[in-house]
Amino acid sequence: MIGRPPIAGIILAGGRSSRMRADKALTPLAGRPLIAHVVERLRPQVDFLVISANGDAGRFAAFDAPVVADADPLAYAGPLAGVCAAMALASSRGVELVATAPCDAPFLPADLVARLLATLERTGAPAAAARRAGRIEPLFALWRVAAQGAIDEALARGDASPRALLIHCGAAFADFEEGANPFDNFNDPAALAAAEARLAAPG
Repeated sequence: MIGRPPIAGIILAGGRSSRMRADKALTPLAGRPLIAHVVERLRPQVDFLVISANGDAGRFAAFDAPVVADADPLAYAGPLAGVCAAMALASSRGVELVATAPCDAPFLPADLVARLLATLERTGAPAAAARRAGRIEPLFALWRVAAQGAIDEALARGDASPRALLIHCGAAFADFEEGANPFDNFNDPAALAAAEARLAAPG
């Protein structure tokens, strides 16, 4: 993608899926795994994809993306641990920017990365995250790989909140106010049924 630095896309699929009572990333939505909808939306916006997940990496073989586990999967330090591990892979490939999105957000904006990058470049911040109606959406973010040290420090002191870290490190925010909420995520069967209805709705 000419005209901007290379960007790695990280799909965060390392959660415990306790409310879904099944592997959330692979739960069917409109006949396809939930994560497939996220892959379809995020892949055109980045230069390569990484799936952040613990457990059997083979379950994601169909998505043609490396799977990176947390440094200590048994500790379960939340999505920041996944971001940190995937950042290390991106850095090894000479990539300085990583865009994150959760595996349960099938309506993420097609211009998410472009708008976050514009915000990052305008402000010089270490990260940029999406915001809607004043609410920070911390898992929809674009990070400079140089922020990995700050993530390591946060995890070391037991602070695994992406929102808190974004605020602490002086992140910038891009507002997404138009249309239906593209950041809706689906953590349980009832919410998944709502997503099915939204996909089936005309327009």
